[in-house]
Amino acid sequence: MVVIGRNEGERLRRCLHSLGRLASQVVYVDSGSTDGSVEASRAMGADVVELDMRVPFTAARARNEGYRRLRALATDAGYVQFVDGDCELVAGWLEKAARFLDEHPGVAAVCGRLREKFPERTVYNMLCDIEWDRPAGEAKACGGNSMMRAGAFESVGGFRADVIAGEEPELCVRLRAAGWRICAWAKKMALHDAAMTRFGQWWKRSKRNGHAFAEGAWLHGAPPERHYVREARRALMWGVLLPVVIVTAAVMNPLWLGLALIYPLQVVRIALRGDLAGRKAWLRAAFLVLGRFPEGHGQLGFTLDRILQKRGRQIEYK
Repeated sequence: MVVIGRNEGERLRRCLHSLGRLASQVVYVDSGSTDGSVEASRAMGADVVELDMRVPFTAARARNEGYRRLRALATDAGYVQFVDGDCELVAGWLEKAARFLDEHPGVAAVCGRLREKFPERTVYNMLCDIEWDRPAGEAKACGGNSMMRAGAFESVGGFRADVIAGEEPELCVRLRAAGWRICAWAKKMALHDAAMTRFGQWWKRSKRNGHAFAEGAWLHGAPPERHYVREARRALMWGVLLPVVIVTAAVMNPLWLGLALIYPLQVVRIALRGDLAGRKAWLRAAFLVLGRFPEGHGQLGFTLDRILQKRGRQIEYK
């Protein structure tokens, strides 16, 4: 069991409490917390790895370090459960996931239904809960909470430590290219506490998504995978190119500002065509369209870093 976190506070304590009775080995990887997370996790019995913060931090690097420590503690472990420090596993998940991997030797990773712990508290939490509701069955990728087959994980070299966002789908691209399958269950796996209460947090999270789309397309955008190419193009079009065209045209003739009506029209189209109804449908549609702007910002940031040959910095929203 590998848990990663940074300044998760009480969320981390709840996470470790949910694991204590379920796993014989828990490795917690801390990325420079200042809220007592290290001391609390040690007090709860976890083996703690403190990352050297002189080396640029990424969640991918933290998971790799945790995996190496877990393998040193339990050399015969066939599977590893990765957990984010703001999540709580539900009772019975570990046994069910391990049994599934036992019965399906061609599957490298399995994940279940992630639910938001407090979806009613803020619109941003509600949007996360909607985002977690994904189709069950064979999938292209899993998220940060999943059980992975150790042999498969090692065969592709684990996570790319330099990927600052979207590291899980990137790993799954390489796993599938190596002939492994990824599976998603409808069974409840964990509770997630996004703790998003401010618009700025949502904006940063969306910006991180844009960075992930750009980097994913740069790494694996070639056929046949075309990883994140559609998402990257969509963010670039709606979040960067179209606003530039509208503003440039409006400078010459203010009437061209009418082109901006395409954005509310897009909201209406998404709300009416989606599988949600009422308030949820309209809020989801509005934030999907609005999210193209921070996604475009994140994409431009990645592109600029590539041009300047700079290493990207972690984008944190908490």
